[in-house]
Amino acid sequence: MAYVVTENCIQCKYTDCVEVCPVDCFHEGPNFLVIDPDECIDCTLCVAECPAEAIFAEDDLPEDQRRFIQINAELAKLWPTIVEKKAALADADAWNGKPGKAAQLEK
Repeated sequence: MAYVVTENCIQCKYTDCVEVCPVDCFHEGPNFLVIDPDECIDCTLCVAECPAEAIFAEDDLPEDQRRFIQINAELAKLWPTIVEKKAALADADAWNGKPGKAAQLEK
């Protein structure tokens, strides 16, 4: 079971989670982060660090977020690894918690 970054990360991209990951399984896109399910060791460290509360265990995903299992797996193969914290997107706080952001995902 891997952890999955879900919709609330879109347009926020807080990177607090990447600093605590012991296996560097986060990958960075233009406005979203993903977790490589093949690298994730299920340590749970990233969950508490996510200001957007956007990281869940696969088995604990809300039904409407289950599609992000596949999105994380696909985009982790395409995007570069991120291992250091960066500034969040400029309007991250305004986007945090807004529903229906999936259409905003930039691949």
